[in-house]
Amino acid sequence: MSPRKIAVFTGNRAEYGLQYPIIRAIAARPDLEMYLLVSGAHLDEDFGYTASEIARDGFKVWREVKMTMEADTLFSTAQAIGTGILSLSRILDELRPDFLVVYADRFEGFAAVVAGTQMGVPTAHVEGGDITEGGALDDSVRHAMTKLAHLHFTTNEEARQRVLALGEEHWRVLNTGFPAIDLIRAGRYASADELAARYDLNLARPLVVFTQHSVTTEFEAAGAQARPSLAALRVLAGEGVQVVATYPNNDAGGRRISGELDALAAEGIPGLQVHRSLGRYVYHGMLHLCGRAGRGVCVGNSSSGIKETPALGCPAVNIGSRQRGRLRADNVIDTGYDTGEIVAAVRRCLWDEAFREACRHVVNPYGQGDSGPRIAEVLATIPIGPALVQKKMTY
Repeated sequence: MSPRKIAVFTGNRAEYGLQYPIIRAIAARPDLEMYLLVSGAHLDEDFGYTASEIARDGFKVWREVKMTMEADTLFSTAQAIGTGILSLSRILDELRPDFLVVYADRFEGFAAVVAGTQMGVPTAHVEGGDITEGGALDDSVRHAMTKLAHLHFTTNEEARQRVLALGEEHWRVLNTGFPAIDLIRAGRYASADELAARYDLNLARPLVVFTQHSVTTEFEAAGAQARPSLAALRVLAGEGVQVVATYPNNDAGGRRISGELDALAAEGIPGLQVHRSLGRYVYHGMLHLCGRAGRGVCVGNSSSGIKETPALGCPAVNIGSRQRGRLRADNVIDTGYDTGEIVAAVRRCLWDEAFREACRHVVNPYGQGDSGPRIAEVLATIPIGPALVQKKMTY
């Protein structure tokens, strides 16, 4: 029997980092043949052209999926979804895969799910059932993807129950855990010494790793919402805290935050540096350095501050509404868009020894680190036929 053809779609750096364990597990199986479809911010120089990271990992990009994002607006996002559907439908018609794998809740992935399911391609959706009530349109997009997809790999039990409550059949819904935990459990991240040499870090000084994305439904306020955070970084840098900040993703409003970060970098503040992208290997190393390997904190509103930090014993300060409602461990402190509040929360994460010790031992609700192989096993063995693509609602 010939290997099953598995098309894996990725649209930005963070999503690819989370998919990496799945991609690696698929590529390792002789009964599966992987075809990587790369799109969105991966192909945008303004966001670091992170397709190069995929090549460095040793994976071949089978096709680049053009998705035109002409401006920093919701109108352009809608246009990008349309161009993505057009591009991907042609590619899927050429490839005719046995499965299409799509991740999470972003507009690029939504375009992929629409193209795949409308063409009758069995589609697996990872990270359905989560809740993010913070105004980023994530819930609406994620649940729409769930209702279109044929197979669901959730990252936690609460999410699995929500997907079932949406009317999906039990056999379609598997709690396989959060894929990024695979890499953390295996120790596949940069060491403290590597980071010190590469980023000129002093391991004896505390560290802030910062990423703040736009809230899509409030994209016009993205710059204003970022300014209190950046003011807090100035205060902390003045106290001797090292700061490593990264660009946001390419949601509407993202370029406004990037502009604020560029202006901050231009001030030449000692110990403060801004990067377009760190890559998964470095980023997880930074979180480890902030957690069990040193003294630091993850700051911003990225989902990684909620979902990945517990596995590394890293305290996190979550700013604003973007991650409201998301399942979290007890290592997270929530703040508003207020400089004083952010500074106070960071100081607690850095210097409250009881809190830091508690962060090192929090219970992680997102699995034990075997997600990739479990997902690949299902893709290789589940029967493919009319029962898979002809969905029945259970409610």
